[in-house]
Amino acid sequence: MHSEGVASRSAESRNGNGTPPIDAVSLAIIEQLQQDGRRPYATIGKAVGLSEAAVRQRVQKLQDQGVMQIVAVTDPLTVGFRRQAMVGIRVEGDLDPVADALAAMDEVDYVVMTAGSFDLMAEVVCEDDDHLLDVINKQIRALPGVRATESFVYLKLKKQTYQWGTR
Repeated sequence: MHSEGVASRSAESRNGNGTPPIDAVSLAIIEQLQQDGRRPYATIGKAVGLSEAAVRQRVQKLQDQGVMQIVAVTDPLTVGFRRQAMVGIRVEGDLDPVADALAAMDEVDYVVMTAGSFDLMAEVVCEDDDHLLDVINKQIRALPGVRATESFVYLKLKKQTYQWGTR
């Protein structure tokens, strides 16, 4: 149910990334969908105090703003992608063009700018070792500004969740 804790949250104090503030009701909707992405809008509406139509509109707005996606999360290894790796990348110069180029690659599903020994980390999902080698050697290392890469090949996926809630 819609709790006092949800109602008292201030999204505006958290929002430093240029996106519009998210109110407490939208945060509650997000939490409902993180628990079950197929939860009916009518059920969500009862939990957060809105009509089904209002929930539908808010969900669409959150998707349009890029705040959230509703997708089926799979273990890539079980659906034909036999090789998954995290690639640490050291960059010379501006990180943005390299990060943008990585984000545009079909095989890359996650790109973050980091502090530490790597400038960027990219998660890569490939069909096999040859495909991974091609992505690293011919695509990532070929990008202007890439100085070095280090690959961390996944042997087994033990946990993958996106249910961290909201703050």
